[in-house]
Amino acid sequence: MTKPRPTRSLAELTSRVLADAFKKQGFASTELVTRWPAIVGPEIAARAEPIRLQWPRTAAAADEPPEPATLVLRVEGPAAIEIQHLSNLILERVNRFFGWQAVGRIALRQAPLSRRAPRPQPACPDPKAAADVAATLGAVADAPLRDALARLGAAVKRR
Repeated sequence: MTKPRPTRSLAELTSRVLADAFKKQGFASTELVTRWPAIVGPEIAARAEPIRLQWPRTAAAADEPPEPATLVLRVEGPAAIEIQHLSNLILERVNRFFGWQAVGRIALRQAPLSRRAPRPQPACPDPKAAADVAATLGAVADAPLRDALARLGAAVKRR
């Protein structure tokens, strides 16, 4: 009898393939790209995205720290000047993420951003179904809590 294999997440299965693709673009790890909005903030992430890290071709001596890389960002035309003015802030946030002076300058490439499709908002539960669930929650005295539980119950029943 064969034992069933444990289930693995899609991220776990594809991480090795993605890591190889990111390494070709100069990224040592995928986190700079995948966590970009958390690193630089949603305002900057909506206008710029990292393309690659260009490391200097000359190797540093063993006792010297490595020379910082150039972070190449893709920006749309109208936002390029704003991103250029925010470059010191971006450098600070990226280097704080790495924990050392990994990036020394930013180069901008004007091109359309690869927009991710927005996540669809879940539909509001049916008010009649929420009222039916609320009728079963007589023991809950707090009205806002009872309403929230009724909406949650209606959403769960809908699925």
